[in-house]
Amino acid sequence: MEIDKKNKILDTLSNDQKLSHQSKHLLLELYRCDYEKLNDESFLRCTLNKAAKLARAKVLNLISNKFEPQGVTAIALLAESHISIHTWPESNYSAVDIFTCGRSMLPELASQYLIESLKAKEHSLRVIKRNPPDAVHKQVRTVV
Repeated sequence: MEIDKKNKILDTLSNDQKLSHQSKHLLLELYRCDYEKLNDESFLRCTLNKAAKLARAKVLNLISNKFEPQGVTAIALLAESHISIHTWPESNYSAVDIFTCGRSMLPELASQYLIESLKAKEHSLRVIKRNPPDAVHKQVRTVV
């Protein structure tokens, strides 16, 4: 890695090292959501599972935790990466992270489903394009 005089990282990848495929990482902020839905662990687990399926992802595991007096954290471990949600029902707020890898993934559908399911009256969505090297995409992995 090279750094110029202004401490900026210079692009030192050759054209054949540059990435042919971009993974997406969506950061979703949900505001003015339904309190009951944000505090319902079972509902959130089912909602994450359906969101993953809409994104065309394979759910490997789903873990969650209900906090006292309120709030839930749930994570869907995907063959293609993950979807996580952290809720603050008392503030009608939720933070969602959707990271998918693969050419056929549709994380935007998962995002829209979560917005609608949690009845968010406002939201903010940021999309980060991840760029793993070609060698990552050429690997074949099987789910055990």
